[in-house]
Amino acid sequence: MSKPLALVYRGPATTKGCPEAVAELLRSSRHGFRVQYVGPGGDVPLKRKSLEAAALYAQPGGGTLEDSYPHLKNRREEIRDFVSGGGAYLGFCLGGYLAGATPGFGLLPGDTDQYIESDGATVDHDGNTLVKVRWGLLRRRKLFFQDGPYFWLKEGAKADVVARYSNGEIAAVVTPFGSGTVGVVGPHPEATRDWFTDAGLSVPWRSGTKLGLALVDAVMSR
Repeated sequence: MSKPLALVYRGPATTKGCPEAVAELLRSSRHGFRVQYVGPGGDVPLKRKSLEAAALYAQPGGGTLEDSYPHLKNRREEIRDFVSGGGAYLGFCLGGYLAGATPGFGLLPGDTDQYIESDGATVDHDGNTLVKVRWGLLRRRKLFFQDGPYFWLKEGAKADVVARYSNGEIAAVVTPFGSGTVGVVGPHPEATRDWFTDAGLSVPWRSGTKLGLALVDAVMSR
């Protein structure tokens, strides 16, 4: 039985290191993904035909929504059709913002906003830092963070809230979109050790990798 194909965006709407970290997370998951980079800096172009061959499309972090969306807006309908037809979308930080609607792919039953602008946020700047989240009911972790989103949902929306920031805002959520599934996260559970050391941050004694893998499982099991 062949391994499922995951496409990871690599191009101007991200920064070096982000696609590679997402790719490594996917390869290490129990789903045994084959990974191809897609986009202007990838192995194949981001087009409908490429998406049709994949089980999952991942949008990494890096850059700002305003700078990045113009590079992807012409692929909006292809991505929406891929997910609504049964595919999985996985978005990290910027990829979470891009799942929203203002602007974005419109994959969420709600939208996104900056965590640093939310009431009671524990981070008040857009630089590299650590943020505390409650993942599930028990696990509290410090994760790499760089101006990531929080997610708000319309009343009655079908969604599984996976993680919350300290102020109660949603940090990660999994939700259906048509016949497919969308999983998004504001912080970076995929961050590797060098992300922390390069930014002059202390490395949390518990890695976020298991949380990232749990998010992959949640997206693939719906």
